[in-house]
Amino acid sequence: MSTFEKTLDYGQAGESAIARWLRNKGFSVLPVYERTDKVFKGPMLFTPTDTLIAPDMFVFRNSGAYWVEAKHKTAFSWHRNTQQWTTGIDLRHYLDYCRVDDETPYPVYLMFLHEGGQAKDSPPNSPKGLFGNCLSYLREHEHHRHPNFGRSGGVFWGIKDLNRYPYETTEPT
Repeated sequence: MSTFEKTLDYGQAGESAIARWLRNKGFSVLPVYERTDKVFKGPMLFTPTDTLIAPDMFVFRNSGAYWVEAKHKTAFSWHRNTQQWTTGIDLRHYLDYCRVDDETPYPVYLMFLHEGGQAKDSPPNSPKGLFGNCLSYLREHEHHRHPNFGRSGGVFWGIKDLNRYPYETTEPT
């Protein structure tokens, strides 16, 4: 199995765990990605004028509907300058999620499932669990951006700006 396939499998396992958690909270979950003949295509939103990277799923119940981007990570990173745990996403994806948030009537939520391991150059035993917040809040509370994250750089948030959701790793499927 290639490194890409392992990374994809790991990400999809986290996405599935977050989707199960949402279902246990009463949400219906519609995955947005496209899969054909074992070929994975990332979620896309086709607007009248553009094509955007979309969050992983669309969830809804009587109280409303939301976009959810699910991230599965081994650990938070330790930001030495501010002495706090941070987590982040690819900047290009983030900018598209911001447009989805602006151009649709449904808010976007970022959710991070952290295993509590150790990230490179970080202390051991980072916080573990399910964390997140709505993008409208996170847009106003970016911790920092850094060019050394993926192809386009990354955007990061401090743990203090993320809600910690009650999450059990042994939830039923």
